[in-house]
Amino acid sequence: MENDVVLIYVEDDPISFARIEEIRPDVKKDWFTIKLLMLQIPLKPVTWILKADYITGDPFYMNGQMLRIEKVICPPDDYELKEDSQVESQGETKEHQETDNKSTPPGGEVISFAQHRRSKK
Repeated sequence: MENDVVLIYVEDDPISFARIEEIRPDVKKDWFTIKLLMLQIPLKPVTWILKADYITGDPFYMNGQMLRIEKVICPPDDYELKEDSQVESQGETKEHQETDNKSTPPGGEVISFAQHRRSKK
């Protein structure tokens, strides 16, 4: 699991990516010291002491907040984000609306820079 990139959730909200730098047994039986490099600016190393189940995705509590670590796996090349497909479908809807209305868009008409320069002279 060392060198894996993980996504850290706080109360089921993703908050940060981190890379697992090191995992070593802790002095407490069945616990591990895990060093994470928080992938943020500036980079910040942190060390947590966790059970193996917590390192592999089970939720745990720290400072009264529920946390969870999830391994990040690179999606296949043909993967599309849902947001991208929603934006595309919204864009298509807008285009259809504009061609259906056949009116000047709100805020004025679009003119070229050449037309703009000629009107100033």
